[in-house]
Amino acid sequence: MKKNKVTYTKGTFSRLLGMVFKRHKFKIVLVIIFMLISTFSNAGAMASIQNVLDEAIKMVETGSTDFSGVAKLIMTMIILYGITIVFRYSHLRIMTDVGQDSLLHIRESLFTHMMGLPIQYFDTNKHGDVMSRYTNDVDATRQMISQSLPQLLTSVLMMISYMIAMILTSWLLSIFTILFSSLLILITRLISRGTRKYFIAQQANIGQLNGYIEEMIEGQKVVKVFRHEKEAIKGFSELNRKVADTARISMSRSGMLIPLTVNMGYLSFSIAAILGGILVLNGHMTVPALVTYLLFTRLFTGPTNQMGQQLNFVQMALAGASRIFAVLDMEKEVDNGDVTLVNVEYDEDGKLVETTKKTNIWAWKDKDKLIKLEGEVILTNVDFGYSSDRLILKDVSLYAKPGQKIALVGSTGAGKTTITNLINRFYEINSGSITFDGIELKRIKKDSLRRSLGIVLQDTHLFNTTVRENIRYGKLDATDEEVIAAAKLANAHEFILKLPKGYDTIITDDGDNLSQGQRQLLSIARAAISNPPVLILDEATSSIDTYTEKLIQDGMDKLMEGRTVFVIAHRLSTIKNSDAIIILEDGRIIERGDHDELIEQKGVYYQLFTGVFELE
Repeated sequence: MKKNKVTYTKGTFSRLLGMVFKRHKFKIVLVIIFMLISTFSNAGAMASIQNVLDEAIKMVETGSTDFSGVAKLIMTMIILYGITIVFRYSHLRIMTDVGQDSLLHIRESLFTHMMGLPIQYFDTNKHGDVMSRYTNDVDATRQMISQSLPQLLTSVLMMISYMIAMILTSWLLSIFTILFSSLLILITRLISRGTRKYFIAQQANIGQLNGYIEEMIEGQKVVKVFRHEKEAIKGFSELNRKVADTARISMSRSGMLIPLTVNMGYLSFSIAAILGGILVLNGHMTVPALVTYLLFTRLFTGPTNQMGQQLNFVQMALAGASRIFAVLDMEKEVDNGDVTLVNVEYDEDGKLVETTKKTNIWAWKDKDKLIKLEGEVILTNVDFGYSSDRLILKDVSLYAKPGQKIALVGSTGAGKTTITNLINRFYEINSGSITFDGIELKRIKKDSLRRSLGIVLQDTHLFNTTVRENIRYGKLDATDEEVIAAAKLANAHEFILKLPKGYDTIITDDGDNLSQGQRQLLSIARAAISNPPVLILDEATSSIDTYTEKLIQDGMDKLMEGRTVFVIAHRLSTIKNSDAIIILEDGRIIERGDHDELIEQKGVYYQLFTGVFELE
């Protein structure tokens, strides 16, 4: 397992670099050129010190007062340092742009890919952990691209340039420096490899912590009502401690690099000074050359220290990038369907023909054949489980003819919502078949399938925009008149007009400035405006009081007219007029019939309706 993690991190590094280089080839090549110019101009400026010292010694020995030679050398140094400053600033400025653009690209790629992931991913991952990938992980990656990698490359180039200058100054002393530096690089590599897993754990723990915070903030009312504050704080403290512990281990182990490199640099300088002194005494080296060499030795440890510091950020960024790529590598929703939904009209002979007009008459296009969308849904011997070891639905068979209202009744966990999830193809069935107007569901393109379905959930979700746009979400090209008509149909029009800005009122925090009933009414209006042939109402009136329910019942009847409707409800009074009532228990259908038939059978439905049993 450990080996796989290390290998994956290596792959992450090369993949990340490949992604950046593919988008910014010219800029990165330009940055490398600028780095080379600034690095070697800096080394050239430092190497000029020996020439200045040699010239100064000659002036002393000859008693000359002509400073023109020294002045020229100093001016050369100033020019070289000026070149270093200009080109170093330039490459840092370019890399900042590259880093920000990479951050933009990674976030867009991550979000675009997530929009194609199956519902199961969002059902099994906390939202805070998902958000952590967009914030902590992406930002750590951006910092590595724009800061850490350029500084690491600059440090390597500086070390190379200093090493070349040192070899040219004294190849004998350079042998010692090369051996000493090799040992230092080996130690650095071993320490970095050992801390990698702790940085990965740190990023994962941060994701868990963010998920917990998001969960507790959203559930504050429940936390306070049930006096759960102490337990919430305890849970937070445990997760926060895990983050702190992994961060402490990763930073303390990687932090060993800084004192190690600094003190080994001092040791290298001291040994080089002793060996250089011996060479000077034996006439194998001049004093100016020794001073220059020692200066380079001292400078050589600077990039080494910087590498130690930046490696911490690189490790953290690679841990974050691995979490990002883990999502990007997930398979998107499988959609092998070839049947699409198209607008049609009748020609002079009464035949269906495809049209670009918005006729509100739809048909399934199966190759060259058009099948009018009627809304017939049939499940045959369906088995399904969210996990392979536990089936939720067992040998379920049911049918809904066009225009029928089908009610699904059963206790919590019986499989009611699961059936509607399968009709939407949020999940794939284990066995059996589901057909829509005689077409296998898996043959229909998911986009076309979901265009034919409208759904009102128990847990409403509203977006941080106007009331008008929230209703229009069901049909993006709807006119203002259509929005108002849908609101009237759901009996939401009157309360909308009483809002501060009417239809232009901004909804905040998923509808916190509205009552639960008002949020549900907007959700119903959003379904109404999409004008779907098949409608799914999943506890759609559970959060609406009895008075409001009576207000919308007429509108809902009009909305359901001529449509195939699946209703999930605990209030049996709302489903009495259903064409078929299906009783589910433990994933199986145990009764089916209309209200009168089931009352006559005096089975489970009869007992529920008369109050002998209650749904749990």
